[in-house]
Amino acid sequence: MAWPRETAPAGFSSPAPAQVAFDRVELRELFDLYGRKVAEGEWRDYAMDFLKDRAVFSIYRRSNEYPLYRVEKTPKLARRQGAYAVITQSGLVLKRGHELARVLKVLDKPMKLVVL
Repeated sequence: MAWPRETAPAGFSSPAPAQVAFDRVELRELFDLYGRKVAEGEWRDYAMDFLKDRAVFSIYRRSNEYPLYRVEKTPKLARRQGAYAVITQSGLVLKRGHELARVLKVLDKPMKLVVL
């Protein structure tokens, strides 16, 4: 017999909390940026981790290194500093905010024109 999540009988544990994941729109924004950087030759690999408290998109220059950057989604911080953060290899938070597109702009630096 299946019990609704809210009304589990006494003695039964509630189901484990669901893992945090990126939705389709967030993944499109992440892969758009990732594709541009791969085409420029800056990045080569990525990994995604879906944990209980956060989702992490890790970006690598080579597949056998530590990630250059981590884009983290932490819903617990959504009302405070913002759910999204870009974190460097050393743990420095480059940008944190409520909108993923705005946070990702820190990684998508505009090209500079050099005139000789």
